[in-house]
Amino acid sequence: MNTLSHDVLVLGIGNLLWADEGFGVRCVEAFDSAFDAPDNVLVMDGGTQGLYLLPYVEAAKKLVVFDAIDFGFQPGTLKQLEGRDVPAFMGAKKMSLHQTGFQEVLAAAQLVGRYPDELVLIGCQPVELEDYGGSLRDEVKAQVGPAVRLASDWLCARGIELRPRADRDAEARLNAGSLSLDAYETGRPSEVEACRVGDDRFFKGRD
Repeated sequence: MNTLSHDVLVLGIGNLLWADEGFGVRCVEAFDSAFDAPDNVLVMDGGTQGLYLLPYVEAAKKLVVFDAIDFGFQPGTLKQLEGRDVPAFMGAKKMSLHQTGFQEVLAAAQLVGRYPDELVLIGCQPVELEDYGGSLRDEVKAQVGPAVRLASDWLCARGIELRPRADRDAEARLNAGSLSLDAYETGRPSEVEACRVGDDRFFKGRD
């Protein structure tokens, strides 16, 4: 029996450590910083958790997913997909391990009859995926705000009331600390420093 209290899930998936792979997570961070959502809305960094996300998806009647997607478009292009197009497109354009996992999540939810009534994917065409420790490229970073607006418009059109946060300029609520966007970008060491002493954002180096 499902004991989760949400029926709307706003989910960012991806890997912050691989440049534009972090688009979905940065979007959900920005969404959480911008809006005070009602109690029935869960805003979640899904990372690369794959099937561990299944209970959260099963509980949702409405699901918003942010992700970096290889649409085959110009890098930095933003696109919104809904309904059946979401799992079909993610299956056809697999780009990374977490996408395979989330496609399986959707299939498993459908198999047990707990698939969201409404589903929207807001994706961005990446520029760079092979830069470990890097951040979003400018073209992709510029689409975080528009992606959040697409999500908020989609939810508001379905009667979900989102109130702007009074403290939206405060430190990131999700992934606070060294993985927050500002700290992550300013704290990256040079290649030489990373090789010699590590990257203190996620691997503490030696003194």
